[in-house]
Amino acid sequence: MTGDPYDRLAEALHRLPNAFPRTKSNVEISLLKKIFSSVEADLASHLQGEMEPVDLIADRVNLSPDVVGKKLVNMAKSGLVWSGSYGGRPHFRLAPFMVGIYESQLDTMDEEFARLFEKYMAEGGAAGIMKPLPALHRVVPAKDSVRADWILPYDDVRSIILSAKQLRARGCICRVQQDLLGQRKCDFPVNNCLMLAYAERPVDPDDLTQEQALSLLDETEDLGLVHTASNVVHGISYICNCCGCCCGILRGITDWGVANSVAHANYYAAVEPKKCTGCGTCGERCHVSAISLDDDIASVDPDRCIGCGLCVTGCPGKAIRLERKREADIVHPPKDFGVWEQQRLRNRGVTS
Repeated sequence: MTGDPYDRLAEALHRLPNAFPRTKSNVEISLLKKIFSSVEADLASHLQGEMEPVDLIADRVNLSPDVVGKKLVNMAKSGLVWSGSYGGRPHFRLAPFMVGIYESQLDTMDEEFARLFEKYMAEGGAAGIMKPLPALHRVVPAKDSVRADWILPYDDVRSIILSAKQLRARGCICRVQQDLLGQRKCDFPVNNCLMLAYAERPVDPDDLTQEQALSLLDETEDLGLVHTASNVVHGISYICNCCGCCCGILRGITDWGVANSVAHANYYAAVEPKKCTGCGTCGERCHVSAISLDDDIASVDPDRCIGCGLCVTGCPGKAIRLERKREADIVHPPKDFGVWEQQRLRNRGVTS
């Protein structure tokens, strides 16, 4: 395979379900150069979207399995590729740009990286990544914002936490990126994203007990942050706690005109006018500008409402509630990540 390794890598990333669209300015190439060395870009450009053994990859790039294996192990530590063990043998695949490679650069991002990412998203990266369905993330309602007999199993944030064997707190790369640009509009804490694992893994200083994780979720709900999670039923790997001014996914709605940048929860906010005092708290807690005051009574735009429930948990007069959507309007997440990838490729019209 000939040509520039970064161009080939960009094309390989765009063939993955998550997408990595090209731009007229080629800013994505500068972005990749901040993350990959030329050697890493060359090797990564030969990887697929499925796990493969080292010897197969080594044969493809005409290098020894030992050399390729060592390179891939180091790249996996940096989040550039994903790894797994099958039949006692290490396997690797190309990680998607989002969610995957980008989020793994939390500790290495600098101001130039942040600027290049912002430019890439504004020049079509956001639309190209976020418009295809199923969405990358989905909204999970705040605890106790939905009637217990209405809550769908994959929307029960407490049960999601209790199902994980290991939980870890992680910094929000979106707020870090906005800080580096000097344009963050909020003062929400940074270290409140949650990573979930369902098998034992090495102990980390940022590991949390289930009780600590639930306490962190309570804190984020009190602050007024939106829970978003992997858009699957089984194998939810993260719960982010997002704001509309920093979150790359919610900014799809607020900044880049992508109404479906996140999968809405299967609920919508409804106001009881007689109880509403017009205090405006619900509007302040809404990160997608779905609530306004009309004659001092809160009004909800149902098309814009993402069903996060923050207006419900924050209303001092209990004048707002979440209603479950009609059965015909409910959209269930894909069963797992494998099904998510298949649906995404099919909807994008991409064939391997």
